[in-house]
Amino acid sequence: MNPFPSCSPNLEPWLTHTVRIAEITREIENVATYHLEFQDQAVAESFAFRAGQFNMLYLPGVGESAISISSDPAQRGTLDHTVRIAGNVTGELARLDAGATFGLRGPFGSAWPIDECRGQDVIIVTGGIGLAPLRPAIYELLNRRAEFGNLTLLYGARDPAGLLYTNQYDTWRSRGLEVATTVDRASAGWSGNVGVVPQLLDRMKLDNPAQTRVLCCGPEVMMWYTARAALGRGVPGNQIYVSLERNMNCAIGLCGHCQFGPTFVCKDGPVVKYDQVADFLRVEGF
Repeated sequence: MNPFPSCSPNLEPWLTHTVRIAEITREIENVATYHLEFQDQAVAESFAFRAGQFNMLYLPGVGESAISISSDPAQRGTLDHTVRIAGNVTGELARLDAGATFGLRGPFGSAWPIDECRGQDVIIVTGGIGLAPLRPAIYELLNRRAEFGNLTLLYGARDPAGLLYTNQYDTWRSRGLEVATTVDRASAGWSGNVGVVPQLLDRMKLDNPAQTRVLCCGPEVMMWYTARAALGRGVPGNQIYVSLERNMNCAIGLCGHCQFGPTFVCKDGPVVKYDQVADFLRVEGF
């Protein structure tokens, strides 16, 4: 029996595997997607992940960082991580070019509840870099499109230049995902929505709130307001899922750095039901 059930069953969670950068896609300012290949073919063939999980990326002499996987779980060959520069590890990663190698261990953590969404409407609500951990869920939902009801993506950014993966929206729409975007501040040429992303949820039509699942990732204040909007529309709290972000050092719940109330984000999360953490995400004064 695998003592670390969040990991691939054939991979040791403490063992770091060498990956090579096959290609780099520059997404937006300070954000790039790294398309990685395992150097060991046996590892490449055995590696599998679920939408919402993360890996620990290790740069020798610099450190490790927990980064969500952003590729299609059904895809083989390369493994994508969309990374924003936010510290020593990600800053050093940004200086690497295609062909460079470093370490990876994982995958870790809980996943988006795709199977539980069968037969229901699914609303994905996210902001900024938060779309990256949800992109695997979008791929899986669309790969299994006939199993679900209405699929909607509500996505916000500070300004139009902060929207990720814009070249994929038309493809997603053609496969059955409604995509609505909004920005905090419009720029020249922007004719779309202006305002925070929970407002899109406030305005959208819900056919059956009791049969709706909400998947949310972004700043904690955004997730709190999104959950509040969903609850106000009649979506049960145990059908709202959020993805948490904390300082993860060991990734298997031993070091305690990622504890959030009673939850260890690295193994109990990052994806959790909102009603499990609602008291800890509460915004005082509202």
